[in-house]
Amino acid sequence: MLLEVGDIVKGKVTGITKFGVFVELENGKTGMVHISEVAATYVREIKDYVQIGQEVSVKILTVGDDGKIGLSMKKAAEQTSEASKPAEPAPSFDEILSNFMKSSNEKMSSLKKHTGERRVSRRGNR
Repeated sequence: MLLEVGDIVKGKVTGITKFGVFVELENGKTGMVHISEVAATYVREIKDYVQIGQEVSVKILTVGDDGKIGLSMKKAAEQTSEASKPAEPAPSFDEILSNFMKSSNEKMSSLKKHTGERRVSRRGNR
């Protein structure tokens, strides 16, 4: 299996350190999830979030020339939750035009109100 940046894959937690989690991926390669990429909240203790042997979904952030693989559990979870949300319908042209016209009319009304008070010429001619 070829690993590409941006892919979301499954893996098994094989090690936990103070700075991150080591995850063995489906192809037998091992990558690391830095502590800042474990969860969307502040992580004090990684063991509060994962256990050795646990299967996790990770997003591939980097694949170095030296073989090091940077992973993110946080971004995998975000992308998965976004994919499961139903898409909001785009506003129709009529709705966009209506909102524009309303905004434009409010601005013109305000402009006319303010310029109407300043009809006095700067030269003193009225």
